[in-house]
Amino acid sequence: MPENIAKDTFFSKNRSLNCRGRLLNLETPKIMGVLNVTPDSFFDGGAYNDPTAALHRVREMVNEGADIIDIGAASSRPGAGLMESGEEIARLEPVLQLVRDEFPDLILSVDTYSADVAKMVVTHFEADIINDISAGALDPEMIPMVSKLNVPYIVMHMKGVPGDMQDNPVYHNVTDEIIQYFSRKVHLLHNKGISDVLLDPGFGFGKTMDHSYEQLGQISAFQMFGLPVVAGVSRKSMIYKLLESSSEEALNGTTAVHMLLLQGGVNIIRVHDVREAKEAVTIFNQSVRKFR
Repeated sequence: MPENIAKDTFFSKNRSLNCRGRLLNLETPKIMGVLNVTPDSFFDGGAYNDPTAALHRVREMVNEGADIIDIGAASSRPGAGLMESGEEIARLEPVLQLVRDEFPDLILSVDTYSADVAKMVVTHFEADIINDISAGALDPEMIPMVSKLNVPYIVMHMKGVPGDMQDNPVYHNVTDEIIQYFSRKVHLLHNKGISDVLLDPGFGFGKTMDHSYEQLGQISAFQMFGLPVVAGVSRKSMIYKLLESSSEEALNGTTAVHMLLLQGGVNIIRVHDVREAKEAVTIFNQSVRKFR
């Protein structure tokens, strides 16, 4: 890594998030439960298109120990096309209404790359976090909008767009390139007035399986920023292809990867299976208290 890049990547530590005036303490790892209200997501696409079914799933995840619920209406699976914001809003509104009515204090993240969607979910439904797979690259209005909304912003690294991101991605050194990317991105975001920034290295987004395991082995490198790190590996192909199984059979492998992420300092794990992830975090926390 060039020396000037390395110097620029050390930022002040931030281990809490300001969520509508409430602080979410990230000194211990947190669990972000995934709710896809899409017809074509890679694992649970179509299961929660009905708002009542989506609300039931949120209840389940909250009862199992989710700290944050991340709701997405635009599929980001490999090969997926980009969605118009109007359709995305139409999918999100009825779900967010039901969820907010029953859980007014639940910390909600919305997975979107659209500034219009971000504005709607924060102003109408008090979403706490915007989770953007493109880090502002797919909508030039997103970063100014997040700055105006004054909410935490998860920025993910992705090479390309979902439609082409898996078309032969090439890196000289995947971890170094992502660190340089985040160095530039965080500098930009801080200059735009966005202080609560979270980093997601984007497992499987424009990366081969080998790239993803290289990232996993070097995940602690992202601690250099002093910013919270988010990781989503739940039931992904990096797990089930290595194990020659399927996403439906990838829970045990997912749990193994989650423990490696926790040991590497990841603050938030984004998961489909909350109960199992909660058990992993509980065991990890106990080992930290007793033996470190």
